[in-house]
Amino acid sequence: MLGLIVTLIVVGLIAGALARLLVPGKQNISIAMTIVLGIVGSFIGGFLGYLIFHKDAQDGFFQPAGLIGSIIGAVIALLIYTRVGNRSRVSR
Repeated sequence: MLGLIVTLIVVGLIAGALARLLVPGKQNISIAMTIVLGIVGSFIGGFLGYLIFHKDAQDGFFQPAGLIGSIIGAVIALLIYTRVGNRSRVSR
């Protein structure tokens, strides 16, 4: 169980950091939010991978394709976050 939590945090940090590098503009979020962004991206990427390929993660927990899906999901989540965050700042 502890290994799963540590793996989620490390993969979340990697995916969130790479997503922040890929999305243009400055994001004012902390390291903890970067980890949360990566974890949310992992779930989004896994869901999209399941919808597209109709396969589940039966070959193990950590796969290179899963990391790529996590990064893609984190980019999607970050784009949504920046669009919603900018909208709420403009309306004030």
